[in-house]
Amino acid sequence: MSLDFALMADKMPEILAGLWVTIWAWLVATILGGGLGFLVASARRYGPAPLDWLLKLYVEVLRGTPFLVQLFLLYFGGPFIGLRLEPIPAGLIGLTIYASAYFSEIFRAGFQAVPRGHVEAAQCVGLSRGQILRRILLPEMTMLVLPQCVNMAIILIKETAILSIITVPEMTGVISAIGSQQYAFVEAMFLLAIFYWVLVEICGYLGRLAEARLSKFRFAVP
Repeated sequence: MSLDFALMADKMPEILAGLWVTIWAWLVATILGGGLGFLVASARRYGPAPLDWLLKLYVEVLRGTPFLVQLFLLYFGGPFIGLRLEPIPAGLIGLTIYASAYFSEIFRAGFQAVPRGHVEAAQCVGLSRGQILRRILLPEMTMLVLPQCVNMAIILIKETAILSIITVPEMTGVISAIGSQQYAFVEAMFLLAIFYWVLVEICGYLGRLAEARLSKFRFAVP
């Protein structure tokens, strides 16, 4: 037996189309999931106790169940309650909601990590809660949580592979199908691993670049 990557090269247009779907799904889930997670963390910090309990349950359920199960329930279970979604919208919604639970915990920990003295000093000079959030908490918290956010973004890159089970034409589904058609399973998996590795390295590089740009917000904890 020998490896023949020419079998995969002939299908490169289809593979690149699947790669684009993977990147698009990842970007949407990371941006929207991060935004939703920030709103959840803010609501838990500043909202009333009943809202905190409700959002805590939301986070715990999503973090305590596999994404595969969540996606199955959304796509295949949705019609039982009148929710019928096409594969791509279902995948994007599922991945975004899944990401939001983890991002919310990252941001909540970031809020708590900002030295209390900084917030108290802002309150002493008369800043409102909104001004404290924009001028004190957000800049300092962003620097603190950036590495964790990058790690979560990397996890989401690999979680996009699960979208193939509901026939989303992303990279894993496309390359696996080509490997089955061409009887080139090893070549397909090897190529798939390379693509994911490259995406992870690019994400890590962008994260390091952002951290260098935001280093001016670094502070010393007293």
